[in-house]
Amino acid sequence: MKILLAEDQAMVRGALSALLSLSGEFEVVQAADGDVALKLLQQQEFDLLLSDIEMPGLTGLELATWCQSHKPELKIVIVTTFGRAGYIKRAIESGVGGFLLKDAPSDTLIEAINQVMAGKRVIDPELAIMAIGEQDPLNDKERRALRLAAEGKATAEIATTLFIAEGTVRNYLSEAMSKLHATNRIDAARIAKQKGWL
Repeated sequence: MKILLAEDQAMVRGALSALLSLSGEFEVVQAADGDVALKLLQQQEFDLLLSDIEMPGLTGLELATWCQSHKPELKIVIVTTFGRAGYIKRAIESGVGGFLLKDAPSDTLIEAINQVMAGKRVIDPELAIMAIGEQDPLNDKERRALRLAAEGKATAEIATTLFIAEGTVRNYLSEAMSKLHATNRIDAARIAKQKGWL
């Protein structure tokens, strides 16, 4: 079985890859960030995407959304340090089959992969209960603009990156600030990040 492992932390990526390769069941291809993972997904066939959420370039959730449209048969498992409710809810909506925390025991990961490949959904019960709680008020355009703002990009840079007008960027950011009851774009990004909506 061929797995694409998208994880930006080299030590974690190496450890996960070694763990999976040792089992003898998996062939692992590594990607150091979301953009590299997307290129590999476009060039090769995989059985499963095993991805972190927070990475440079595309996030694991953005990769999952892309896969949902372009490779709906591909199974997806998210491994993350953060059990934020918003992440889990968005992961479920993006067709993710498994959602695990990185501190789970290693045999849990292999078991989860096998269950997801068998068509089951594997999400830690506590995390699933959290996910039901809060509604994410942001739409994808607001989220992308806010994420770029959180990286310190100016309105003009955000507009260039997203191929939209500066006025549109300002609208997205002010909508996001209004929805999150934030005082400015940095405050909005902080709130959204804490909730797992960014």
